Amino acid sequence: MSAITANVGARVSTSRVATGCVLGAWATMFWVLWLTDRTYLYLSTRTAWLVPMGAVIMSVAAIGRLATARTTHEERLDPRQSWMLGIIAVPVVLVLALPPTSLGAYSVGKRATFGGSAIGATARDVTGPLDFVDIGAAQSFPAAMQQLEARAGEPIALEGFVTHQASAPPDEIVLTRYIVTCCVADATIAQVRVVGLPPGDYQDDEWLRVTGAVYPVGREVLVAADAAEPIPVPEQPYLTP
Repeated sequence: MSAITANVGARVSTSRVATGCVLGAWATMFWVLWLTDRTYLYLSTRTAWLVPMGAVIMSVAAIGRLATARTTHEERLDPRQSWMLGIIAVPVVLVLALPPTSLGAYSVGKRATFGGSAIGATARDVTGPLDFVDIGAAQSFPAAMQQLEARAGEPIALEGFVTHQASAPPDEIVLTRYIVTCCVADATIAQVRVVGLPPGDYQDDEWLRVTGAVYPVGREVLVAADAAEPIPVPEQPYLTP
């Protein structure tokens, strides 16, 4: 009899239901990012583990909150909590509603060079096969630039997207790649000026694989191109130092 009475007196807490729904929305977002391979549009390889972990933790939290939604006393969803839950849900709506795309030419002018990252000058020695992280380090740190200068004329192969300078001749582009330490919020850029390109119509945001020889000039890095071929957007469009 007491069990029946307790069950009759139980009420559904709108506060707990709303909280559980928001937690479920976050879990859904993490699962979508993980299962659709969109993790690297937002996080670096160092922090990609947060997505599967977040999917599991948020799922458990949502289930737990909804499972305890019945209470013996009334718990209303007040306006202040409604606003807080709405704000917490905004990132989920943006990630799931907007088309998946990586940073491109439009945001290049709004980003710092590689030196704005937390990687110090001694964290990158320009001694192995050259890549865009080496270029970014050389453009930011004098010690790294000296190492790159000692390798002037060496062959290099770079993959990046096209940007243009207003006064550049037709056979010249700027090849750019974003470097992400944690997430896209801390993205910095590395760039090379590619000269002597084969004839072609190179559009902003087009991805190319350029091979040639590298020549540091001051803080700028030139690549005398031997070949340039279009490539699809890489699965991991950002590099991690």
